[in-house]
Amino acid sequence: MSNKNETLVIGASLKPNRYSNMAINKLRNHNQTTKAIGLREGDVAGVTIETDLKKHQNIDTVTLYLNPARQEQYYNYIIDLQPRRVIFNPGTENPEFYKLLQKSNIQVEVACTLVLLSTNQY
Repeated sequence: MSNKNETLVIGASLKPNRYSNMAINKLRNHNQTTKAIGLREGDVAGVTIETDLKKHQNIDTVTLYLNPARQEQYYNYIIDLQPRRVIFNPGTENPEFYKLLQKSNIQVEVACTLVLLSTNQY
């Protein structure tokens, strides 16, 4: 099962009213293999939210739900995963990080995961 089509949600929340939580549910509804990292362990739509930074092998897309100040601690982790792209959802825009990703040949997408899924552009 080494297909590089997994999505990693960073900033995942157990709270149903949070966009990261909605995104996990919508990703699962679209049959996307989904991993999640958040501050609290738990389960959303059958996806375990992990609190530690595991070295995942098959991440195609990282979708961010962290404000720029909180992203910094994840820079190296995300670059080391070598995803095809990183989606910066509304409120996560971070030009400093865009440059680092682009230097590593990782596509930067400033978009909303929920909208991309709803419009079949994911």
